[in-house]
Amino acid sequence: MEDKIVVIHQPDFMPYLGFFDRLLKADIYVIFDNVQYVKSSRGWTSRDKIKTPKGEKWLTVSTQKAPQDTPINRILLSEESSWREDNMNLLRANYRNSPFFHEIMPSIQKLYQFPGTRMMDFNLASIQMLMQLFDINIDMVMASNLEPQGKSNTLIIDILKKLGCSRYLSGVGARDYFVPELYEQAGIEVIWQDFKHPVYPQQYDGFIPFLSSIDLLFNCGVKHSRQILRGET
Repeated sequence: MEDKIVVIHQPDFMPYLGFFDRLLKADIYVIFDNVQYVKSSRGWTSRDKIKTPKGEKWLTVSTQKAPQDTPINRILLSEESSWREDNMNLLRANYRNSPFFHEIMPSIQKLYQFPGTRMMDFNLASIQMLMQLFDINIDMVMASNLEPQGKSNTLIIDILKKLGCSRYLSGVGARDYFVPELYEQAGIEVIWQDFKHPVYPQQYDGFIPFLSSIDLLFNCGVKHSRQILRGET
């Protein structure tokens, strides 16, 4: 098998910095598009947080109702157009006085003009927008195209086998259901992400970590944000 590092993760909406830290350390990003969608009230796939004068606030992608077991790649965006403008107004209201508002906002305006109907495609557009701003280049593969079999650990292992790769970079949240013997038997090395959230200048009082990556960009700009993400400052 190839000595390439693989990240496997859902196509979340405008993810936090830890997601992009993993992409910087990997060779392939497998888009986990065929797993069950977790509704926005419990998950992160269709939402992330921004900072306001009153603290954290959710920025949410509005979707159509679907059965509980619907996979991510079948979730549709809401046909009501107001959620897009509501999001844009929320961003303008809370970031218009940020140091790099005029540098970053055009990219976000373009994102919200996305013409597709699937949430996954909109989310991927947000990820690709952020990858471009952060100068991240990585091969991307849809999990559904690999037709993986199994559940949990065995599903991850089957994806890696079908890619012919022997190294898996995992977030620490997966430790709760990690079965090391299965990976050892498959000849797969598991690398655990060691992400330390950077502290950077933010608007309003105090520092709040684990927000959407756009918070860093609005506050620090493209050039400095790239350096902060890579630990170069």
